[in-house]
Order: sequence, then structure tokens, then C-alpha cells
Amino acid sequence: MINGHTKLVGLMAWPIGHTLSPAMHNAAFDALGLNWRYVPLPVHPAQVEAAVRGLAALGFQGCNVTVPHKQAVIPVLDSVAPDAATFGAVNTIIVARDEDGTATLKGDNTDYQGFVGSLRSAGFEPEGKKAVIVGAGGGARAVVFGLLRAGAEQVLVSDLVPDQVRALVAGLWDARLRELPATTEALVESARAADLLVNATPVGMTPKVDGSIWPGDAPVPSHLTVFDLVYNPLETKLLRQVKQAGGCAIAGLDMLVRQGAVSFEMWTGVEPPIEVMRAACEEGLKNR
Repeated sequence: MINGHTKLVGLMAWPIGHTLSPAMHNAAFDALGLNWRYVPLPVHPAQVEAAVRGLAALGFQGCNVTVPHKQAVIPVLDSVAPDAATFGAVNTIIVARDEDGTATLKGDNTDYQGFVGSLRSAGFEPEGKKAVIVGAGGGARAVVFGLLRAGAEQVLVSDLVPDQVRALVAGLWDARLRELPATTEALVESARAADLLVNATPVGMTPKVDGSIWPGDAPVPSHLTVFDLVYNPLETKLLRQVKQAGGCAIAGLDMLVRQGAVSFEMWTGVEPPIEVMRAACEEGLKNR
């Protein structure tokens, strides 16, 4: 029951109707008997500053941040954790309060931890591996940072907006990180020499489920591990292409759950029940 002692967190996004995060976090709160609630916060891009500043005034403990706000919130925050500052994307805000009630807003990012944790859970160790990333937005920034930190040998990034790729490469300057031309030929050729392919774009997401970053007339290399950050639908066209070719396919749901679990612990100081969170997400997808 929500009452005067209920602690609030939520998710800032625009649009927000697709989110599974409230179901995931509220299931974990219920399982642990915590008087917390996670709510959707639809925030128009023109209202980001007002919304972030309003968190403290409304008594929130923090919130998650997703598309299209992961970079836009940064100038409004009082501080940003070094990792999140390095790759320029925040997906978690923590509201800290002094004894006198003064609130400070700290930004962090749990996406890269969720991503690398999902890879390792699937049996893929990034150290010494070559990766190709399609996409250069906030999610891609976390993926690239996570791979470099985990010791990847080479990371190539492609996007239809070259300036976005160049900004990512410049911001994370590393000799192992390079731009890849945004052509089908370059994607297929580079993937053949890589160990990992990551879709960090919305291609294939509901309702446009027939989309895929991989061309239909080229077989997916059977040695390739493919991670699709899209989690709705649970199995995208890209992942079906990978399975048909005999490769290893990793769905984005695991990353969603693992990054959410890290945020949960940041806010509450309590380790969450990951399997409860995963089950709530799966149930939410079934009911759509």
C-alpha cells in the first residue's frame, strides 16, 4: 500500500509506454517487503531540466533515465560518477540528502555493468575479443565503454549519423576504438573477422519487428556471438537470423534486468532478487 512513508523512484523517458521497468522494480520491492514504488515519468525533451530538478522537491530517492534523455540530464546534475562522465551518458540518478534536507543529484550509469554481466552470463568473455557495434547513442556508449574496460582487443562502431560515431570515438579516445563505415558491405566484412556483434539501435523493436541490422541475403557467421539490446520483442528478427546460422544469440532483456538490479541496489542499499525481476519482465512482455 502506498502511504506517507512510501519512497519513490521512477523512469524518465519520452515516450514511455513501452517500459517494463515499473513492473520489474515493483516486483522486487514487493518480494523484499520494501515500502518503495517505481513509477513512469513521461518527460518531454523540452522539460528535462525542470523534471530533474523536481525530483528532489518531490521527495524522490532517484530515477532511471532512458531514451532520449541519457545525455541531456548531465548538465542539470550536481555530480556525475567518473565512468558515466567518461562515456557521456547517465541512466541512473541518485538523490542524496543531508541532515538539513539539502538534496544533491548524482548521475551514474549501470548500463555497461548490465551489458558485460549479460555477456559473461552467456559464456562470452570480452577480454582479447573483437567487436562490432551498430549504433552510437547512449546505449552504444555504455556498450563500448564496457567492452574497452573488460579488455576487448578491438571495437568498431558504425552509425547512420557519422558525427555521432566521431563524437563517441573522440570522447572515449582509445587506440582500440575505431569508426566503421555505415554500409552493409562494411558490416558484413567486419563481422566475419569479429567475435561479437551488438545491435545498439532500435531496429527490430516493436512495432517494427521485421527490421534487422543484418542483411537478409548474407548468412550470419556461425562463430559470431550477437547481442541485441532490443528486448521487445524478446526474440528479434536479428536473433532469429543468428540462431538459424548456428551462432550465439543474446537478448536485451538480460541487460535490462541486470542494469536495473544495480540501480536498485544504489537506491536502496539492498541486493535485489534478479530472478523475480526477470520473471516480471517476461510476464509483462507476454501480456502485450
